[in-house]
Amino acid sequence: MKPISLRDLLILLLVVNGWAFNVIAMKFGLMELPPLFMLTLRFVLVAVLLLPFHRLTWRQLPGMMLLGFTFGFVHFGLMVIGMQTTDAGTTAVFIQMGTPIAMLLATIWLKERLHYRQIMGVMVAFFGVMILAGSPALTHWQSIMWLLISACGWACSTVLIKRLPPIAPLAMTGWLSLFAIPMVGVSSLLTEQHQLTLLLAAGWRGWLGVIYSALGSSILAYSLWYGLLKRYPASQILPWSLLSPALALLMGVAILHESLDHSKVIGTLLIVGGILLAVVQGTVMKKKLLA
Repeated sequence: MKPISLRDLLILLLVVNGWAFNVIAMKFGLMELPPLFMLTLRFVLVAVLLLPFHRLTWRQLPGMMLLGFTFGFVHFGLMVIGMQTTDAGTTAVFIQMGTPIAMLLATIWLKERLHYRQIMGVMVAFFGVMILAGSPALTHWQSIMWLLISACGWACSTVLIKRLPPIAPLAMTGWLSLFAIPMVGVSSLLTEQHQLTLLLAAGWRGWLGVIYSALGSSILAYSLWYGLLKRYPASQILPWSLLSPALALLMGVAILHESLDHSKVIGTLLIVGGILLAVVQGTVMKKKLLA
């Protein structure tokens, strides 16, 4: 296993910081725009920028439509709903639970075996969820439920991708965004109000949530991430992604002035540590999907 070069290390740090700030940017966006409407705008922007450069075959079509639901609607849709009443750091940590959930699903759907080290890591991560859920900063149990279901959507999408025909990562990003637009858009029309009025009145916060999540996270950060995965083994790169929720937690405190209590710190350490224990030398998670 070759060591990571200084250039690629800097790229790696840029990526994980970019993912962490994405949660902050989305929290800013939610200050001025309804969550599902903001997400619809993000998907539209991603689809417009990526689809002209990526074609889809008939064989790939059913899988992309399904990912539009599991990843675009369930994962991202429920994530932005849960974010409304949850702080940025907690959101980032809960979403990471998609990794151990995907490992459990892979044992059922893909018949992949979990080693004792991985089982222990998953148990530690779930114990961290229980502690984090008891944080005084979390006053809405519904938010915890939405975020955990969102993580399940990420896990289902990850396992699903292993069963689908091969497709370029950015092509997948663009096409699943397109297929998610009707589902998220209709949900916004049915459950939210005054979308156009709020969009016209939106300032830099609202547009930051849309533009950064589309360009900075979905396109730029993941382009760099996929490049790193081509140059290094996934087992060498994947653990670095666990810096993202910890950085988001710190950014939430520094930028959004969110609280930092003992339950949040201990729960975060257990979740991140448990996932790290599970993924190091693991065989299930070979790539990180979108975020």
